[in-house]
Amino acid sequence: MKISTKSIVSNSEMIKSYKSCRDKAEAHGKIFILKNNQLDAVLISATEYEKLSAVIEYIETLDAQEFSSFIGGIPVSLIKKA
Repeated sequence: MKISTKSIVSNSEMIKSYKSCRDKAEAHGKIFILKNNQLDAVLISATEYEKLSAVIEYIETLDAQEFSSFIGGIPVSLIKKA
């Protein structure tokens, strides 16, 4: 996952200036919140949330065979190896 430096805020910045961080999330789709230089949370915009919710709701309607087919269509490069 590539993270733009414009999409990174510190935990303290989030606490002190939520509105500014929310505006940044809206502009970039999401922001990454760091605490002690480690990823702590991700704030997504309402627009991004609506997109993700639509995908999740669609996936929840699939039966096992359809789900397997859906997962099989995801490029291997997008699947994070554990």
